[in-house]
Amino acid sequence: MTAPVDLRAGELPLRTVQRPTRHDSAVKHVSGSAAYVDDLREPGGTLHVAVGGAPAAAGRLAEIDLDAVRKAPGVVAVLTAADIPGRNDVSPVGAGDDPIFAREQIDFHGQVVFAAVAASREAARHAVRLARVTVEARAPLVTVDQALAAKSLVLPDYGFRRGDVAAALAASPHRRKSQLRIGGQEHFYLEGQVALAVPGEDGDMFVHCSTQHPSEVQHLVAAMLGLPDAAVTVEVRRMGGAFGGKESQAAQWAAIAALGARATGRPCKLRLDRDDDMRLTGKRHDFLAQYDVGFDGEGRITALEVAMASRCGYSADLSSAINDRAMFHAENAYFVPAASVTTRRTRTNTVSNTAFRGFGGPQGMMAAERVIDEIAWALGLDPLEVRKRNLYREGHDVTPYGMKVEDNILPALVETLERKSDYRRRRREVSAFNAESRFLRRGLALTPVKFGISFTTTHLNQGGALIHVYQDGSIHLNHGGTEMGQGLNVKVAQVVAEEFGVDLDRVKITATTTAKVPNTSPTAASSGTDINAMAARNAAAAIKARLVAFAAAAYNAPAEQVALRDNQVFIGNRAIPFGEFVKQAYLARVSLSSTGFYRTPKISWNPAKGGRPFYYFAYGAACSEVILDVTTGEMKVERVDILHDVGRSLNPAVDIGQIEGGFVQGMGWLTTEELVFAGDGRLLTHAPSTYKIPCASDVPEHFTISLWAGANREDTIYRSKAVGEPPLMLAISVFAAVADALHSLAPGAPVRLDAPATPEAIRRAVQSLGAA
Repeated sequence: MTAPVDLRAGELPLRTVQRPTRHDSAVKHVSGSAAYVDDLREPGGTLHVAVGGAPAAAGRLAEIDLDAVRKAPGVVAVLTAADIPGRNDVSPVGAGDDPIFAREQIDFHGQVVFAAVAASREAARHAVRLARVTVEARAPLVTVDQALAAKSLVLPDYGFRRGDVAAALAASPHRRKSQLRIGGQEHFYLEGQVALAVPGEDGDMFVHCSTQHPSEVQHLVAAMLGLPDAAVTVEVRRMGGAFGGKESQAAQWAAIAALGARATGRPCKLRLDRDDDMRLTGKRHDFLAQYDVGFDGEGRITALEVAMASRCGYSADLSSAINDRAMFHAENAYFVPAASVTTRRTRTNTVSNTAFRGFGGPQGMMAAERVIDEIAWALGLDPLEVRKRNLYREGHDVTPYGMKVEDNILPALVETLERKSDYRRRRREVSAFNAESRFLRRGLALTPVKFGISFTTTHLNQGGALIHVYQDGSIHLNHGGTEMGQGLNVKVAQVVAEEFGVDLDRVKITATTTAKVPNTSPTAASSGTDINAMAARNAAAAIKARLVAFAAAAYNAPAEQVALRDNQVFIGNRAIPFGEFVKQAYLARVSLSSTGFYRTPKISWNPAKGGRPFYYFAYGAACSEVILDVTTGEMKVERVDILHDVGRSLNPAVDIGQIEGGFVQGMGWLTTEELVFAGDGRLLTHAPSTYKIPCASDVPEHFTISLWAGANREDTIYRSKAVGEPPLMLAISVFAAVADALHSLAPGAPVRLDAPATPEAIRRAVQSLGAA
């Protein structure tokens, strides 16, 4: 069992980091004054763009009649693939399978075929409805099962194994084999996809865009226009949510807006409405997970074979890395002596699924937790006991993909939450309640999370920053990360303020722009603070080193007697206000500007050779209690207790908010949010009227969150840990609690509950247990 780590010995007290600090835009958020792309003052002559799509999900594009569109009132231009001067593709991996405008092949219902540019948004939207698009349709492949039957794959199969799995399964005292269907999820960011493109001199293009990956948008817009990257600038001040849906998916809309600006010579804005946004952008991948598990009489896993298949949609997008991460988390927190994990990446005639908070990890963990429940049901054991017996531990600490778990705090963390949540007493109470209640059943589950932190695409693990210190002592901060409400900017600003020893209000946060920090990675993989705050710290440290050297020389003092703190520069017994000292340094011609760079150490991953895909793991556990009505399938989450590991939190207020939001979003994925496609490929759940995200009343009345006390063993920024994605997977405890409640109807029988656990899914599970 690994105890919490405290590395504070010999350190000076910190002034701004590791303190609860409000989000830098909090007041603007609640007052409605935070400016998003659609709030920006439109330049004179701005035009508006709307897109028109295919009326079928699969087939050949036979005819496009746009005469009525061109004649519509207010229309200035109509754009098709023929108008693109460069590359008609926005594939994030350069696969060439993500056309901006459809070519001859139609791959999903609503696929963009053309765009209308008009004087108003209403005129453009009205005009696109006048088009006549004819498709020689064929039967689409919509589901994973259909794609598997047709052997339709968007990428090659991939897998890894450890040991002789077949022999280990055959020799296991007990064995269970089944499957779990795991639904997808709509991002449902509050701010939809939007871009404003403004043409400049010499063919340059400036794009305001709601994107997690400004450098990718820059590159793809430039390639589409036939320009060098340096001719395109992309800027992002903030996004109204993203959750992965604006990592690769924002580029198409930015490219169409930029094409309109190029064609007309006027600024062009494209903003999708909610229905179009949901129809035309990718979702979380839905998975079919089939498993065969062997175990002993105490519930310890002896062998596990997991075969997963995902609905990738019509193109590759980021499906390779997403499926890889699902595999990396298919054992979650548990040691598996003999393991085989494979994925099939199916091509379907649906939108191209994409990044979503967790990036495949949640789907892999869902399979792992169902396996644990299956073992517990077969042996008549408490699922928590089975979980604890299978946790990674000393001597059993290497993952199926060969990475050693070096910082395993889960045994201690789980035991702490078990005690703090009063699990044992509540387990007895739940059992007693279910013994007396016919129609209402309670369920209780405590599930762990072990989530790997780093991009598994190794080259993305790098960050950059730019810092200027002005003569009055104010500080200009720019870095490569993007702010989507998660609090990245305030955390980076806290780090910079700490480095200079000044108050946070001296640090001016500025919009992310490719004109200041180039070649940035997406703000994703929970790595935004890890890489960008470290890059900013390095930039600040470079300037600080110059200031210290100047102070030592100017005041004839040893460098070790120079300190920056409390808004002053201390030189021996002398104290000079920071702004005054900076002015002295300027007059002495000391450079007060620096770039900073950081690359994550220790990591490397090659699918063919293996390696270490993650710098470290973030851990957590949640205990959830639910009550459900077996006659209607209605379910309510009554209590949630969370203990989560963020290392030494840079900002506990922001981190707890991320844990709250991530958990509720995960709860929605697993209980209420259901994507439904018609047989012809149309998305039927494309608005809040049919797609149900959680609301305030779904949050349990008893909802407690505690932070694990311990530092990151790796040398991260102030020994903190990532917090963006891991909390979403804590919500698996809710799904497991629902299954626990259902299991009380027929103890010993397996529960066939698929995700999401909607009332309909719960009723189907009840019927499968013969308790209808």
